[in-house]
Amino acid sequence: MTATRIIEASDENYKEAVKAACELLAAGEVVALPTETVYGLAANALDAASVAKVFSVKERPTFDPLIVHVSTRAELSRVAIVPDGIKHTVEKLLNAFWPGPLTLILPKHPDIPDLVTSGLPTLAVRQSANKIFRAVGKELGQPLAAPSANRFGRISPTSAHAVRQELDGRIPLIVDGGACSEGLESTIIHITAGEKRPTITILRPGPVTKEMLQNFGKIERPKKSRDPGSPCAPGMLESHYAPRTPLILLENADDFRPETGKKYGLLSYTGEPGKGYTGLYPWTIIEALSPGNGKLPEAALRLFHVLRKLDDAGLDCIFAEPVSEVGLGVAVMDRLRRASKQV
Repeated sequence: MTATRIIEASDENYKEAVKAACELLAAGEVVALPTETVYGLAANALDAASVAKVFSVKERPTFDPLIVHVSTRAELSRVAIVPDGIKHTVEKLLNAFWPGPLTLILPKHPDIPDLVTSGLPTLAVRQSANKIFRAVGKELGQPLAAPSANRFGRISPTSAHAVRQELDGRIPLIVDGGACSEGLESTIIHITAGEKRPTITILRPGPVTKEMLQNFGKIERPKKSRDPGSPCAPGMLESHYAPRTPLILLENADDFRPETGKKYGLLSYTGEPGKGYTGLYPWTIIEALSPGNGKLPEAALRLFHVLRKLDDAGLDCIFAEPVSEVGLGVAVMDRLRRASKQV
């Protein structure tokens, strides 16, 4: 394949970018599109041959299911079935969080190819808040299967430049919609009916936090899978979101054992001198998640961006400080733990 084309979806050529993406998707190709979370690698979700290209381009194992994106609420019935016992809860959640970074696990519609769900009877589905992504789906008239636009297991891309680093020459088009506004993948939940309140199991933490969901039902942690190699939802593999450079989440500073002659970088929360682990070692490079502020929304937004900078710095190892596991900190720590379990 020739070099990947990038179209900037500015106000002047917004329609051109949407049209170019739709022409390729209609022809069975895959296209990188911006969402509010991370950039996605989109294909027509109802076309198994196109979906197969997503797995091939990403080198993603077919046992790891994909998220399907609908462009309108009405399109949900084309891809999933909402059981009667949870319809009221689903409606309230959609009113509160769609379009936005909340993915629901629901029984799949028979028209969805088994490849999309990795053979599971359930489907991960959401409606993106990104107007470019929704415009492409609406113009195409089809739901889009779209995992993150990177090679499998690697750092998720939050800019068109990061997509190009990952997939240049592998896909025909990247639509550049600027930097993603959230920076972390969507929250994934499963809902079960209850006598008094429904139970909401957070399968993957993300921008829609536990605190934001607790008014809609009883919140539960997912049970540990007996087979971690067969996830029940996207993004749940133990090793994921990882840089090429080994990463260690240093939850206790006393565990730090540097080796002579090694180049170490620090992923710091604030980067402030004397705070966190900044004074623990003469780091080759320090990158901050929330420079000087220590704000979790900024840390979540910058996580993958600064991980890429550290990964490109020629280090022997990256050490990461922990952040407080409240609100968005739960999602940040989830990504760091998975990124540190490299295979």
